[in-house]
Order: sequence, then C-alpha cells, then structure tokens
Amino acid sequence: MTPASSFDEWMKAVQAHVEEALGAFLPAAGTVPHKLHEAMRYTALGGGKRVRPLLAFAAGALSGASTAALERAAAAVEMIHVYSLVHDDMPCMDDDALRRGKPTVHVAYDEATALLVGDALQAQAFLVLAEGGTVPPARQVAMLRLLAHAGGSAGMCGGQAIDLDSVGIALTLEQLEQMHQLKTGALLRASVVLGALAGGDLGEAQLAALDGYAKAIGLAFQVVDDVLDATADSATLGKTAGKDAAANKPTYVSILGLEQSRVLAEKLRNDAHAALAQFGDKAERLRQLADLIVQRKA
Repeated sequence: MTPASSFDEWMKAVQAHVEEALGAFLPAAGTVPHKLHEAMRYTALGGGKRVRPLLAFAAGALSGASTAALERAAAAVEMIHVYSLVHDDMPCMDDDALRRGKPTVHVAYDEATALLVGDALQAQAFLVLAEGGTVPPARQVAMLRLLAHAGGSAGMCGGQAIDLDSVGIALTLEQLEQMHQLKTGALLRASVVLGALAGGDLGEAQLAALDGYAKAIGLAFQVVDDVLDATADSATLGKTAGKDAAANKPTYVSILGLEQSRVLAEKLRNDAHAALAQFGDKAERLRQLADLIVQRKA
C-alpha cells in the first residue's frame, strides 16, 4: 500500500484494502453450503469501522511488517470480532435486530444460520492466520496463540460471560473495568500486538509500551461506547441505542455518570499517547487512532 498523506486518506486506504482482503479470504457465496457462505459474507463485508484492522496496520508500521502479513493479521482479528457480534446479537444473548445499519444475521437469515456463521468465522480466522507463510513459523505460532487467548475464556468470551451474569447486579468500578478489559479490550490489545508481531522483532520494552497503549484504548473504547449508548440514537450508531440500560446492565455511565465517563475517556486517551512516547513519529497513526476512538460520535 502507498502511504497516504493524511490520516483520513490512510484510514480509507486501509479500510478498502481490508475489505478486499476479507472478500478474498472468505469462502465464495457460490460455494456449498451456499446459505452459510452467503451469510458469512453478508455480515463480514460492506460495513463497520474496521478499528481492529486499522490498529494492526498502524502497529505494523513500527516493526516494518509487510502488507501481506498485515492483511492476514487484520482479516483474522476482524473475523473474530464479527463472529462475536453475530453471536452477541442473538436472542439468547443481547437479542438485537440491527447491526452496522442492517438487520442482524439471525433476523436476515435464521438463528441456526447465525450460530453457524459465528462458528465458521472463528475457524476461518485461524485458517487465514495459519496460512500464507508471511512470517517465520515460530512467530506465526505466537500470533495464533495470542489470538486464541484474546478470544477465549480468558479474554473476549470470558468478558461476555461476566457481562451476562452481571445483569441487574451493582458492580464496582474495578469489576466493570475487569469485565471490559476482557470483553472489549482483549481483542483490541491483540490487534495492536498482532500488527507488531507481523513485522520484525521488537524489544520487550517496546512490546510492553504497545500493550500499555492498547490497554488504555481498549478501555476507552468501551467507555465511549457506553456514553454513545446513553446519548446517541439508533440511526447514528447503526445498532439499537440504549439496549444496555434497558437490560439493566452495569455501564460506566450508570456508575460514574455521563460527565465523569467522558473525563475518564479523555484520561485514557492521554495515557495511550504517553505510552507511545518512545516510538516518536512512527507511532503517529496509533496516536490518531486513539483520538478517533475517544472522539468518535458513532
């Protein structure tokens, strides 16, 4: 990819590239079983901000990662993210009818198809990351392990389980943070580290700094989500607004209030910037993405 002159141009270029890569890495809709493959493409293509792929590409700039390696890391992490959304929207979870501005998979198709779409996207993510030969074998195994850990019971799925068990329960701020560091933060952190691992070796101090950045933006993402859920409408968000409050789920807004939640998000943005100090100008895209995450309106 040719470096873009502005952040918006760079972001659009990465999003377009990831869209193309996802289209290539997903099974064709005409491949048997047709409905499953069509539904996988329906939910994975043509929507979303691609925040996780953007983070992977931005982190890859620090380690000199090739485009071929980054597109596999980005596509894999996005497939895990999309699968989680498909399952999260199902009636047994959050029971939502709208995602990324269009009907959710179980509404557009049926519940059984939605379940299988999530399962298949998860498997496809690891297939994409395991193939290609774009990184040395030992690092490829490390990347596979990282993604599996971020998506499993010690990461995203574990956070979702805590979330479901917390309906109607008054969590402390520390408990809420722990839940979201798993549910939302684990995959965002994995996106950053996967991008870095897709290139040359970084030192322990550099990887620790990236993890500190990713931890801050992972938490900030959820804080801002809670603020938007409390203040925006469904048309703006592209999903059902206010559903967490309606389900009596604990949120940063319900614990801290709206204004203090905004203050926390800004503090986390500053923490993210500070974590990148040692990288200088090479981390500019990561800084801009931290700003985007905190200052977004949808």
